[in-house]
Amino acid sequence: MKTLIIYNHPYDGSYNHAILEAVINGINQNHGDYEVIDLDKENFNPVMNANDLLGFVKHQAVDPMAISYAEKIHQADHVVFIFPIWWELMPAMTKGFIDKVIYPGLTYDYKKNGLSMVSLLPNLQSTTVITTMNTPKVMYKLIDGNAVKKALIKGTFKKSGMKNVKWMSFNMIKMVKPEKRVKWLKKIERTFSKMES
Repeated sequence: MKTLIIYNHPYDGSYNHAILEAVINGINQNHGDYEVIDLDKENFNPVMNANDLLGFVKHQAVDPMAISYAEKIHQADHVVFIFPIWWELMPAMTKGFIDKVIYPGLTYDYKKNGLSMVSLLPNLQSTTVITTMNTPKVMYKLIDGNAVKKALIKGTFKKSGMKNVKWMSFNMIKMVKPEKRVKWLKKIERTFSKMES
């Protein structure tokens, strides 16, 4: 079992980094194989330029880093995204990863009708999105519009044919007690220690 982790947070002392470590600990307990793409440390450029957009139209990616990331996804059985929610959305690097890697000709293509999509990732069994935010879950869903579920999970991953997409949301991070944070990390570790190949 090969898990590819796409991680986006600039601070190693963050709770997101603790989540990353919990995921890795769980995978190690399961004797799984993993690789981490740390977008901040790898200085990934999230900006779509004119050449990227032309490549999108032609279904021919031009960014060498994006192409290499897509190749890693092709080799993975499971993909995990870890990032914080800032102003109700993902950080720029995660959004840029979606724009430049979840890309026609790389991870999906269009059917003859030009609207429906088909996945180019036959090995990928599941995708897990793990996020943190300070907004309460009910408020994020009912007042803020649940952008992660609507735009990322349904509007991108499921639309492009990615299977078994799950979202683990940890809310009110600054407000909860340390004991609850530890409990959440243990839950994450258990989840990945039991993941089947």
